[in-house]
Amino acid sequence: MAEENQTHDFIIVGAGSAGCVLANRLSADPANRVVLLEAGGNDRDPLIQVPIGVGKLWQTQAHDWKFASEPEANLDGRRIPIPRGKVLGGSSSINAMLYGRGPARSYDRWRDAGCIGWSDEDMRPYFKQAETFVGGADEYRGGDGPLRVGRSDISDPFRAAFLEAGRELQFPVVEDYNGAAREGFAASQFTIGDGRRCSASVAYLRPARKRPNLAVETEAQAVGLVIEDGRAMGVDFIQRGRRRSVRAGREVILAAGAINSPKLLLLSGIGPADQLASLGIPCRANLPGVGRNLQEHAAVSFAYSRPGRSRFLQGLRADRAAFNFLRAYLLGTGPATDLPGGVTALLRSSPEKDHADIQLLVREASMDADLWFPFWRAPAGDGVVCRVCLLSPQSRGRLTLGSAEPSDPPRLAYGLLEAEADRVALSAGIGHLRRTFAGQALKALGLREIVPGEAVTSEKDLDAFVRRTATTVHHSSGTCRMGTGEDAVLDPQLRVIGVDRLRVVDASIMPEVVAGPLNAPVIAIAEKAAGMILGLSAAS
Repeated sequence: MAEENQTHDFIIVGAGSAGCVLANRLSADPANRVVLLEAGGNDRDPLIQVPIGVGKLWQTQAHDWKFASEPEANLDGRRIPIPRGKVLGGSSSINAMLYGRGPARSYDRWRDAGCIGWSDEDMRPYFKQAETFVGGADEYRGGDGPLRVGRSDISDPFRAAFLEAGRELQFPVVEDYNGAAREGFAASQFTIGDGRRCSASVAYLRPARKRPNLAVETEAQAVGLVIEDGRAMGVDFIQRGRRRSVRAGREVILAAGAINSPKLLLLSGIGPADQLASLGIPCRANLPGVGRNLQEHAAVSFAYSRPGRSRFLQGLRADRAAFNFLRAYLLGTGPATDLPGGVTALLRSSPEKDHADIQLLVREASMDADLWFPFWRAPAGDGVVCRVCLLSPQSRGRLTLGSAEPSDPPRLAYGLLEAEADRVALSAGIGHLRRTFAGQALKALGLREIVPGEAVTSEKDLDAFVRRTATTVHHSSGTCRMGTGEDAVLDPQLRVIGVDRLRVVDASIMPEVVAGPLNAPVIAIAEKAAGMILGLSAAS
């Protein structure tokens, strides 16, 4: 435990994907004293550890900040839930474990925007350094990193048919969508190792916690930065009702995510001067970009009925589910170690696009799938849900404070689907989805569209369906943008402009959101940041 007002070399705020990486890498040198502050608790919940438990995690929200957006004008004024992990491992402890790096163009655009050192070629060594890929090491993949990355099997008839449907439409079927070829239909990859979730906490933090120079404080919510003479000197936090403070000898590093990192900057007087003045917060650094550039991956779900009982539905029989869960927890084997999302597709919304900007995210379960048992509860009809995900949104939102009270949630106005280009791209993605499921390979399985239904075909009706049902895939980013210009918050070394000894390392740093899942990119960002802080380079 960190002693009151004790000075550490590094204070890391947030034990999510980035924070766990930083805690491991910075404490590897015994001379560095590191303290990691996490607002949530430990990650020992079996629902976290067993992959199939993710569904119940989302239902219970036991390890969730429970954020939600402001009413979204383009989504019928609905408030969109924004789950974020409040636990060791952060969102890597509650996410769907899908592993994806995104296209090379995502990172090359960062470089082109003035973030020298952040191209795809620059980032590749850090992705490799982070992982042990089940397929083995090569030019793109790592073979001895902390993060375990596996492939789903495609023995389920639906998975094989989905890939064949891609071939029917003349799309490539790729062996590894995180290698050289990052577009097409593919078996999904997950951060699962030895049958259990491989979160950032499991991969990075647990091996480091035995080090005497690393202190981990749980249930410790940061409420303000200690700024003296333009330098970050420490962090104030509330832990189990008690206000505490720790001091930094070298740096304070915010790794609290794209929502809580900008919130903490604003609470500490770092942000737009006019917004801070309206809340009575003294301005310590006028950075108009804090909270701006908020981005998310919007998505809409289509549902299909499936005749018979799939392997997954059979496994939802209550006695089988209990046995399989216990088997997975104790032995790391059996059906509960797999997820009903074994295939995906990364596609371009139009030939003019320079990268895949649409992802089809498949769940081999009906929308109302739940536990069942003969003579107690009948099983739900079997089915498949496929989300069309918009990977490169043009729409931008903003995060602001609702008050100067640290316990109050921030206001999140995403502006989802505000840009006409986003609506056009999403519509093209829906076309890709429907053509995929209309092909012979999937029709042979007897699948039938039930949501919104085959009769919903007009542009007007589809637009109404999107407005009524679209949500996000929980990839908030961009609120502490690195780069140049008046809205930049960080320089390309992730240092806060105008405040010494303060960095931000998480998804908030992205000038443009990566066109794919964000867990792997955030881990690579943190690997790179640790190298910059320590003056090291990644192993090639």
